[in-house]
Amino acid sequence: MDRESSADRESSTESEQQLKDEHWMRVAMSMAEEAEAKGEVPVGAVLVKDNQLLATGFNLSISEHDCSAHAEMACIRAAGTLIENYRLLDTTLYVTLEPCPMCAGAMVHARIARLVFGATDLKTGAAGSVMNLLQHPGLNHQLEITSGVLAEPCAAQLSAFFKRRRAEKKAQKRQGT
Repeated sequence: MDRESSADRESSTESEQQLKDEHWMRVAMSMAEEAEAKGEVPVGAVLVKDNQLLATGFNLSISEHDCSAHAEMACIRAAGTLIENYRLLDTTLYVTLEPCPMCAGAMVHARIARLVFGATDLKTGAAGSVMNLLQHPGLNHQLEITSGVLAEPCAAQLSAFFKRRRAEKKAQKRQGT
């Protein structure tokens, strides 16, 4: 009987965590929508501690002419400013796209406890797709990783953006501009 109730509790805890992860990923997706509204690649991030929102961020690389203005970086910077500490202990970062090596490095330095991401990035993903910097044994900190949370809608958000972008460029070429 104890095993069953223990298994039930564990399953219930996992279900609760999955619901929380999906909730926060939807918030990150709303941040990605803000990026897209500004003509940016739609990637959004939120940083959470004790199930409370600390900071948000979205891509601004195009408008700020800054290759480091990724959603994760904006979110990490905002959280550090808020708590007046660069170490973001016991936090979870939710991001709609698997982080690149630059963002993964920042997460390690910030001592973020957990990363939850939606879509994988098969070109520059540094949380398991191309490489896994976040759990590299040679680094001084490793993060827990949960991948694939709302992966399909996160990927669809990006795909729709790039499809629209390609169509716009094609239309411009036809018009001769």
